[in-house]
Amino acid sequence: MSKNMINFYKKLSTKIDNKKIKICIIGMGYVGLPLAMTFSKKNIKTLGFDIDKNKIKLLRKNKSYIGAIKDSEIKKVTSKNNFYSTSNLKDISIADIFILCVPTPLKNKNKPDLSYVSNSLNSILPYLKEGKLIVLESTTYPGTTKDIILKKIIKKGKKNIFLGYSPEREDPGNDKFNTGNIPKIVSGIDINSLKLTTKLYDHIITKTHKASNTETAEAVKIAENTFRAVNIALANELKIIFEKMNINIWEVIDLASTKPFGYMPFFPGPGLGGHCIPIDPFYLSYKAQQVGVKTKFIELAGKINTFMPKYVISNIEKLIKSKFKSKGKKIDLLIVGLSYKKNVGDIRESPSLEILNYFIKKKYNVEFYDTYFKTIPKTKKYGNIAGIKSTSIKNSGKNYDIGIILTDHDNVNYKLLRKKAKFFIDTRNVFEKNQINDKNIFLS
Repeated sequence: MSKNMINFYKKLSTKIDNKKIKICIIGMGYVGLPLAMTFSKKNIKTLGFDIDKNKIKLLRKNKSYIGAIKDSEIKKVTSKNNFYSTSNLKDISIADIFILCVPTPLKNKNKPDLSYVSNSLNSILPYLKEGKLIVLESTTYPGTTKDIILKKIIKKGKKNIFLGYSPEREDPGNDKFNTGNIPKIVSGIDINSLKLTTKLYDHIITKTHKASNTETAEAVKIAENTFRAVNIALANELKIIFEKMNINIWEVIDLASTKPFGYMPFFPGPGLGGHCIPIDPFYLSYKAQQVGVKTKFIELAGKINTFMPKYVISNIEKLIKSKFKSKGKKIDLLIVGLSYKKNVGDIRESPSLEILNYFIKKKYNVEFYDTYFKTIPKTKKYGNIAGIKSTSIKNSGKNYDIGIILTDHDNVNYKLLRKKAKFFIDTRNVFEKNQINDKNIFLS
């Protein structure tokens, strides 16, 4: 290591130890904003950057657009000058450390889309001076940190830059775990990058765990979410099998969970949603193919989970056919829940959108109810249903032929909801949990 690099390390290390650093977090979404709040609360100067000017406008008004963050939290850290938000790239020049918290979605044919990572890095590079640290938090396949970020830094002639990887582990809607108390994996492209990355997160995280290299740290996050995706796929397949046998999958899971070893409950549903579980296994498959390995098991799990919205649709159509035989009758459907999971206002990859869109295209009378959405937000895939307003189960006197529970938010009055439709298809076993059960409620 050069003498200059050693000096840069000592200087940045001392600044981190004394909390005299300035951090710039790129991406103020479900990962970036909670991370910014966590640093800011520890009296570390934090700049939040996002190209979405609407987000920045809200943040500057101390308004949160994420359920886990309260307006008062933003107001408190901004009043202490610990947090500032911007969409102006010139403002990021003050930063000692850059943390990338940007999306890593899929392109066509389930190919990784790292354009957000690449574009964010391109934005940073003009302001990247010697002695700075970059940390990538976005979920990606093993090798990204070195093969994309490091190579681009070297290609641009940037020298004496420290580079780390620390995968995000956010779980929106989880009241027990948050950014500060979820153990953190840290890594670096060299020993000093690892040390700096560890020192940085040790200020805000209860426990950090060092990976031997960035590839291993990248693999950890992919492994975590692939594990969940595969086991959810198994639960979904068991649901289909047991339904044919007239066995209640939910009772099976409850009873199996009484075993104190060798079993961990995973639950079926109408399909996978969110930014991680439906996507991350395909990042692993992509990388595996590059090294000549076919991920048969993972790809099969992906097919099962992708199939589940169609399975729910099939069951709804079967119920319509068996209970409403009049050909001229217009069926009124109520979709309950847009979010991909309970207690969050997030529709990324939500199976609810696929199911809702299907029945709208079939010309059914379809309405939705979700306590987290007044209207359906605009999405790339389902732009045609954007702007549809949520109904109210309290103030509306309308009743429906069939209700479909797709998301089981806790803040729903399920006893009142049950009265709103003749029949219900429950994909989350929520009525049973709320001690509501009758012959016109069907599990799916």
